[in-house]
Amino acid sequence: MVAALLRCLLLRCPACGLASIVLRPFQIKDRCPACGVLFKREEGFFVGAIAINVVTTEALILLLYVSGVLVAGFEFQSMLVALLAAAALFPVAFYHHSWSAWLTFDHVVEKLPQGPEPPPRDGRRGGRA
Repeated sequence: MVAALLRCLLLRCPACGLASIVLRPFQIKDRCPACGVLFKREEGFFVGAIAINVVTTEALILLLYVSGVLVAGFEFQSMLVALLAAAALFPVAFYHHSWSAWLTFDHVVEKLPQGPEPPPRDGRRGGRA
């Protein structure tokens, strides 16, 4: 379980930990190049990652509000500006980690499936040489 959490934080494949789940900014790979597990299985699979991002953002906004207005005594109007900035920036910054958390959760609950065999690198199809 500790290995799965570490892989999640480092944005690594939850199954093997050898490859990154990120293809480029705001794009997740379809499968792990090292072990072949599928990261994107079917239409709608991404909804879990979105839910994690939304819930985490809402929790952060609530924590900022409680700590800013009720504990530190900031004015409500000035806190609204800070909360708006956090609500706009945090989901963007947390995008890859929400995907990583979703893939890790899915892997722990139900192992990520293996994808079909990738095509050979030399372009040949079928059989052995």
